[in-house]
Amino acid sequence: MVRFLIAAVLSLGLAACQADEPPVVSFASQNANDTRIAKNLFGAMPTGSPQSPQPIGGYARGCQAGGEQLEETGPTWQAMRLSRNRNWAQPDTLDYVRDLSRFAATQPGWEGLYVGDMSQPRGGPMLTGHRSHQTGLDIDFWMLPPDRLNLTVAERENLSSISMRRQAGAFTNNRWTPQHEAIIKAAASDPRTARIFIFPGAKVAMCNSATGDRSWLNKVRPWWGHHYHFHVRLNCPDGAAGCTDQTPPPPGDGCDDAQAWVDRILNPPPPDPNAPPPTPRAELTMANLPGQCLAVLNAQ
Repeated sequence: MVRFLIAAVLSLGLAACQADEPPVVSFASQNANDTRIAKNLFGAMPTGSPQSPQPIGGYARGCQAGGEQLEETGPTWQAMRLSRNRNWAQPDTLDYVRDLSRFAATQPGWEGLYVGDMSQPRGGPMLTGHRSHQTGLDIDFWMLPPDRLNLTVAERENLSSISMRRQAGAFTNNRWTPQHEAIIKAAASDPRTARIFIFPGAKVAMCNSATGDRSWLNKVRPWWGHHYHFHVRLNCPDGAAGCTDQTPPPPGDGCDDAQAWVDRILNPPPPDPNAPPPTPRAELTMANLPGQCLAVLNAQ
């Protein structure tokens, strides 16, 4: 089924899908001959680099200098899965988490937000999971409404978020609430936000219920998975010369594009017996990252 859906969406040829792909950026790198696997090096770094904060490169090929750690617990948030050591980001990103969680705490039944993966201490490719989250500008927020913010370390490891999807992501289930929509609307309305990734059925649900100003829907993009959490991607901060922004989403609210995703989930095309098998994605090496990432890695 997954292969059918991938082929279906690719066949749509939608500009929105193309715009939502993490950018593949070519860098003139001083590490051109460095074939070391980048995730093994960045995944081993326990702390941020003693440098001025700076996101470097693209969301899926980069690193972060001067990453700062989100406090494990705040007035309106808790960082989850602390053993992963992925609660690091740029200062603007930490401010964003505090601001959005403060808004979430105004919603009935929500004490704030449970914060999932952000970035590793020095960013870069992760040992497991995400392709992006490399520059300290990506944040996963759990769909589970926090009813308390005094979870122990063990509870944060073992508690799971909840899925919002029904019928393979074509629709929301009965756990989806107006509060989820209000929080995502607030996140998308923030000028710091570049994208919000969420499963197609949720985007269509918000398209159907939104009233008044619908401009915020433009930043909410359907993407694979993203039914246990929604993923916020921030713009490069002002003055971050080494940071590569994504192409802005196409004009409009993007609702027709989201409905096309749903239609293909519900009515997938027949499999192509002549389709070649998918090509395994190559591991990023240090040569694939901006030259500055070597300095980030080596900073002491």
